Amino acid sequence: MMDRSHAASVDPASAPSPQDTRADAKGLQEALYEQMFANDEPGHAVDAQTAPDTQRRWPRLRRGAKIAIGLAIIAIFGWLPLRAMWENSSVEAVLNSRLVTLRSPIGGRVAAAQRLTDQARLDAGTVVLRVVNSRSDRTRLDDLRRQKSRLENERPSLATKLAAAQAAQKDLARQAAQFRDGRVLQLEARIAEIQTSIEAAVARREEAGAAVERASSLAKSGNVSSVELTRLTRELSVSQQTELGARKRLDAAKVELAAARNGSFLGDSYNDRPSSVQREEEMRQRAGDLEADLARTDTEIAWLANEIKVEEIRFADLSEANITTPVAGRVWEMMTSPGEDVQAGQPLLKVLDCSGAVITANVTESVYNRLQLGDLATFEPNDGGELISGTVVNLTGAAGAPANLAINPDALSKEPYRVTVALRDAAARACTVGRTGRVVFARHETAP
Repeated sequence: MMDRSHAASVDPASAPSPQDTRADAKGLQEALYEQMFANDEPGHAVDAQTAPDTQRRWPRLRRGAKIAIGLAIIAIFGWLPLRAMWENSSVEAVLNSRLVTLRSPIGGRVAAAQRLTDQARLDAGTVVLRVVNSRSDRTRLDDLRRQKSRLENERPSLATKLAAAQAAQKDLARQAAQFRDGRVLQLEARIAEIQTSIEAAVARREEAGAAVERASSLAKSGNVSSVELTRLTRELSVSQQTELGARKRLDAAKVELAAARNGSFLGDSYNDRPSSVQREEEMRQRAGDLEADLARTDTEIAWLANEIKVEEIRFADLSEANITTPVAGRVWEMMTSPGEDVQAGQPLLKVLDCSGAVITANVTESVYNRLQLGDLATFEPNDGGELISGTVVNLTGAAGAPANLAINPDALSKEPYRVTVALRDAAARACTVGRTGRVVFARHETAP
């Protein structure tokens, strides 16, 4: 085999010139092949013939591979629009959720109830902020307390006056009872005296009657004079009238006794009630007035105590307010900071309602016209995550979706027709707001 260094010893006159080499590189390559493999063995000649075939085959393989890759790319990217045409799917979709804006119920200074960070998870009823108003009006509360203190100070004196009036009334009632009992005893004694006088008058009347009968019989015989008979007759008449007067006095005494027993006293020198009874009645009336005043004072004190409680609650609500989360979620936006003065109704923070997660999507007009409320839908995340089932709950079209969402539906701008899908999977409500993907709607036959 000829050494390759022999090729370098070729006569320079027979080698092509540098100008020819620059002019025709292909010719130079062919000359080199001829010089290197001119005197080689037959096997080397076969390799020299195979090399040009290999060089010609490699570009064909590369060209075929490029064609195959291009066809694959065309198939893949052509299938996606074709599948979108066959399916009722959205153009864009994003996992969204409702926002709850917490506002300050009073004006005051914000204080942190606990340390909060952005995206912090919160349970329902968690106190996140406190608003303190050190200049709240407490005039009415102080007035109510002063009125209650005044009545409480007056009550002991009223109770003392009532006790004294009740004691005096009891003493006068005792005196009146003693007077009544004495008067009854006096009338009973008088009645007994009158009854004795009546018995004596009856005896005198009977004796005078017997004397008149004897004188009448003796006068007929002339033993008694007419003068004596007249005197005896007069005595009988006097005894009869004396008996009649005693019986009238007895009736009057019985009337006075019955009236005294009933509490009324009859007489010529006084009215129907003695002074002790009148004073007892006046003192009873005064005790009743004092008792009514004491009851009114107690009622006012109780009312003021209740009003003070209500006013204390109202003052506490106006002087300090706890800002609590009504739903479970996480902090979406802090709109204030501790130490800042806020006004009543000013928004403080926004909480993402994790229980109200929805999917907002925009669709083409043809897809929108085929959708109905209650249609089933499936959200396919772009990150390849698990599919999420849902139900169409709102078809707003070009009017836009509700504005109380974490991500404004206007951000989906490729198509103007908007759809809202409520999630049915509890596991999908993990507050992963912002995940993008597409929504595939279930097909249904429309009525002819």
